[in-house]
Amino acid sequence: MSTEAGRVVVVTGAGSGIGAAIAHRFAAEGATVVLVGRTREKLERTAAEAPDGAGVLVRTVDLTVPDQVDALFADVAGELGRLDVLVNNAGAPAFGAVDAVTPEAWRAAMALNLDAVFHASRAALGPLRAARGCIVNVGSTGGLGGDYGMAAYNTAKGAVVNLTRAMALDHAPEVRVNAVHPGFTLGTGITAGLTAESPVVEAFAERIPLGRVALPEEIASVVAFLAGPDARYVTGAQLPVDGGLGASNGQPRIAP
Repeated sequence: MSTEAGRVVVVTGAGSGIGAAIAHRFAAEGATVVLVGRTREKLERTAAEAPDGAGVLVRTVDLTVPDQVDALFADVAGELGRLDVLVNNAGAPAFGAVDAVTPEAWRAAMALNLDAVFHASRAALGPLRAARGCIVNVGSTGGLGGDYGMAAYNTAKGAVVNLTRAMALDHAPEVRVNAVHPGFTLGTGITAGLTAESPVVEAFAERIPLGRVALPEEIASVVAFLAGPDARYVTGAQLPVDGGLGASNGQPRIAP
C-alpha cells in the first residue's frame, strides 16, 4: 500500500505549475489532497487533471487574509478529521530593484511569498501536531542567492529560509519542517509559455551542470520525499533542486 494512503495533504498555490504537480503526486499515491488558491477555475482544472479515483477537494482562499486561512484549516480538520502534510507553495515573482519597487508592490510581494507561509503554518500547527505531520515550504534558489532586478522576491524567499529553520527548531519533535528551493522550472508563472527551445531557457540550461531546466514533476518528487517516511529524520533542511547550478561559484569554465 502507498505510504500516502489515508493521509490528508494541503497544497497551497495548487492551481498550476509546481503546485499542481505536487497535488497530483500526492493524489496518485493515495492521499486526500486539498487544493488551495485564489482562482477557483485554475483549482478546478487541477482537480479535473488529477489521477482517476483521486481524492481532491477545492478550497478558494486568499492566503494573505489570516481569518480566511484560519477558517480553511478549521474546516479541513473538522471535515477530514486530520492533517498530515502542509505544502506552502503559493507565491509569485516580483520584479524591480529597490529604487524601482513601490511600497505597495513590496508589501504585496511579502504578503504572498512570506506572510502566507506564516499564516498557513500557524493555522495548521494544531492538527499537524496531533498527526505528527510535517510542513514543506517551497522557496526558491532566489532565496539562497540574489537575482538581478528581483529585490522584493529575493528578500521574501530569503526570509522563508530562516522561517523554515526557526519552525523546525520550535516545533520538533512533533512537526518536521523543511524547504525545497526550485531553480528555473518550466510551466510556472514566470516561465509560462516557454519551452526547452526558447532562447531564455537555452541560456539558463547552458549554465546548469545537468544541462537542462527542471520540470514541475521533478520538484514534486522532492517535496514528496521530504513529506514521506524516508525523510523522518530530516528537519530544518534547505534542499536546492537546481540541476547543480548552486554548486558553482559563478566563474566561467576555464579548465578543459
